[in-house]
Amino acid sequence: RLAGLAGAVFVVPLGVGAHLEAWDVPASRIVECDWEEGHDVGGVRVTAVEAQHFSGRGLRRDGTLWASWVLSGAGGRVFFSGDSGFFDGYARIGVDHGPFDASLMAVGAYDPAWHDIHLDPEEAVEATRLMRGRLLLPIHWCTFVLAPHPWAEPVERLLAAADTAGVEVTVPKVGQRIDPAE
Repeated sequence: RLAGLAGAVFVVPLGVGAHLEAWDVPASRIVECDWEEGHDVGGVRVTAVEAQHFSGRGLRRDGTLWASWVLSGAGGRVFFSGDSGFFDGYARIGVDHGPFDASLMAVGAYDPAWHDIHLDPEEAVEATRLMRGRLLLPIHWCTFVLAPHPWAEPVERLLAAADTAGVEVTVPKVGQRIDPAE
């Protein structure tokens, strides 16, 4: 449906293009990126960077690359974590692509059994600090119940950890626009 609504390009990690083509997205509108590869879209460079997660479900795993994303343009730089566990690549991402005006970091749906693939709130703060992110905007929490932690715990822990680490956080209302410059 999305492909029919506009002529947008789909910038995706390696291997995801085949899924989009199966859903009738024209191959000419699909750009697959390995880590550290990117594509310019409307004056913004969209770059795939390392993430730590598996791809796929069930018995079919890791047939595609998983990525976080850097968006950079004249207006600034943004890091989008997507789903990822904490790993030693965050400092390198900061050196290679930062500093970031905003870091959109997954902070919810964590559990000790998923530690390698989902950040907890304290790890999101540490990753933002390592990447030289100025403003942390929490994502991947409070949408639907996916983990055994209490509903508001991710943002409560995030705010406490960010305060201790001196990392600025904004928690927007659903649909609220955030301008990091403000």
